[in-house]
Amino acid sequence: MPNDHSSAVHVIGAGLAGSEAAHQIAASGTPVVLHEMRPLRSTEAHKTDGFAELVCSNSFRSDDWENNAVGLLHEELRRAGSLIMAAADVHKLPAGGALAVDRDAFSAEVTARLSANPLVTIARGELEGLPPDDWANVVIATGPLTSPSLSAALGKLTGEDSLAFFDAIAPVIHRDSIDTSIAWFQSRYDKAGPAGTGADYLNCPMSKDEYEAFVDALLAAEKTSFKEWEASTPYFDGCLPVEVMAERGRETLRFGPMKPVGLDDPRTGRWPYAVVQLRQDNALATLWNMVGFQTKLKHAEQVRIFRMIPGLQNAEFARLGGLHRNTYLNSPKLLDRSLRLKAMPRLRFAGQITGVEGYIESAAIGLLAGRFAAADATGASSLAPPPTTALGALLDHITGGHLIADDGERSAARSFQPMNINYGLLPDLNANPTHDKSGQKLKGPERGREKKRLMSRRAIADLERWLGEASPVRQSA
Repeated sequence: MPNDHSSAVHVIGAGLAGSEAAHQIAASGTPVVLHEMRPLRSTEAHKTDGFAELVCSNSFRSDDWENNAVGLLHEELRRAGSLIMAAADVHKLPAGGALAVDRDAFSAEVTARLSANPLVTIARGELEGLPPDDWANVVIATGPLTSPSLSAALGKLTGEDSLAFFDAIAPVIHRDSIDTSIAWFQSRYDKAGPAGTGADYLNCPMSKDEYEAFVDALLAAEKTSFKEWEASTPYFDGCLPVEVMAERGRETLRFGPMKPVGLDDPRTGRWPYAVVQLRQDNALATLWNMVGFQTKLKHAEQVRIFRMIPGLQNAEFARLGGLHRNTYLNSPKLLDRSLRLKAMPRLRFAGQITGVEGYIESAAIGLLAGRFAAADATGASSLAPPPTTALGALLDHITGGHLIADDGERSAARSFQPMNINYGLLPDLNANPTHDKSGQKLKGPERGREKKRLMSRRAIADLERWLGEASPVRQSA
């Protein structure tokens, strides 16, 4: 590694957010040092030393930019020259209307592109405590599994502890152990996605009696016990363990990950009572993950109970589910609008540690942090994206734009929680649609879809204006 990094931006952590930030900084012509502690020190969730490793699902969720806020964020990132989206598009897999990737090939692509960039220096090893004082421009993208030494240093610097929540991992099953005389291939309502055919999921049907027995087994199963200090940590509602969903009501799973709508069992021609879906996890289609089945069940219980599912009675597991504790900052109180730490402005934060939830949301904040850091390094302007865009809405949420009461900062500290992108974070339209383009009056659901479409089109138009006005970054990945 070169000895002089005085002009470089330092990015700590080579996950989705850190990799995206490093790419954006280099794209501005600014040298960047990308620090990654793996493989010298690993975490409880990571398995490799690759950049942008996907430790949970292999899905980036919906890719429909006109009708889904996640798809809108995908499109905004593509237009902003995102490395993460470029790698995802190269290694996408069939997944109905979702964008899913071969996780190993995706990580290898991101690692290779950054390693080959002459402006990016890779530094392997753990950073102990805060970055050195002579690092004037730093992006900390250490994710929800930030090392204890850095977490302690940040707590001391800010005068408060990090918030925390639990996140869970779903099992992955060998394809040749799935019984396709019972399970069948179909996407919900036969919808084909970015790499799909409309038959992209394996569906395991359940009768009412089978579903009731399965719920009983989940409720009675042995679960991972938490340390005393973990007992008060809340779950993130967007990634609840399957057994926790069962505890919230016997029908919760049937209206959640096991909903049968739009799926016709070829043996009956009808929707089953409940369905367990599996999604392709690698390009060879040899591994499939259980959609929405993140869990804290003990490993032996997972094998026993998940083999109760019709079609999975002989399932062989490539990976069992697990649970890990995530930490994040009280960002509305601690960060400014360009993601800098108010107590030490040379430090900027990106990714899940800021309080966004989800792969693509983490990459989005990495993109913004990278652009802001590059602007500081080059003396260019660092305009924030408009709040009418998905990027701007996420930024607003983590820097204080979410709904709080009149007591301001104290209420922000109480109410701030991890958040996926959704249309509720974007400003409403000045006038909500009542008719479609042909003049036909819209009813309830159609009116909602038209509203989303108009909000998405507004977002893309405003994003294009922002890209033309913001700091110059080459629009290619």
